[in-house]
Amino acid sequence: MSRALVTQFSISLDGFGTGEPQTLDEPFGHAGQRLHRWLFAGEPGGERVTTGIDAAMGAVGWDGTVGAEIMGRRKFGPQTGAWTDAEWRGWWGEDPPFHTPVFVLTYHPRPPLEMEGGTTFHFVDGTPEEVLAQARDAAGGLDVRIGGGPSTVRQFLAADLVDLMHVVLVPILLGRGVSLWEGLEGIESRFDIETVHSPTSGVTHLTFRRRES
Repeated sequence: MSRALVTQFSISLDGFGTGEPQTLDEPFGHAGQRLHRWLFAGEPGGERVTTGIDAAMGAVGWDGTVGAEIMGRRKFGPQTGAWTDAEWRGWWGEDPPFHTPVFVLTYHPRPPLEMEGGTTFHFVDGTPEEVLAQARDAAGGLDVRIGGGPSTVRQFLAADLVDLMHVVLVPILLGRGVSLWEGLEGIESRFDIETVHSPTSGVTHLTFRRRES
């Protein structure tokens, strides 16, 4: 069976995976781009780093091994409730970086949205187990990435569905936002954890591998 992965998931020292409030101009709220600077040689959204541990960890899951993506409604866009803006097609332009089927968790399913480059957004309502099963069917034997945001990753961790997770501990304090760890006390007992520090960016890469039962 394919693995369920979390890759390149950045959090602050106080455990927040995004700031607040999320707006159209600030997808990560008051955190801005500070959680993701480690991955880029310049400003986030520009050229990615190409050398060192950050480059190696930043490439995990982007090498053709992932066949489907799962994300929460707020990662797709800032809207809540019933869909009222049919023109909104996500943060990423007409050619999103996923190039796979993407399953967007929402209480308001809608028809799929086909984009360039092989990305199709499917808007589905279901439990983590049900949506992961759909994504695995679409992935064709490849891995499934649970891409965020933190509330979505937390749901899949709580349901014990994550096989491998890469968390990037960024040395900043946000003070508020959406926590990755809330309600998950003791979850470390399910995983073997490895840590690697990046002297270039100052972040610490934590890799959680599910323990064999």
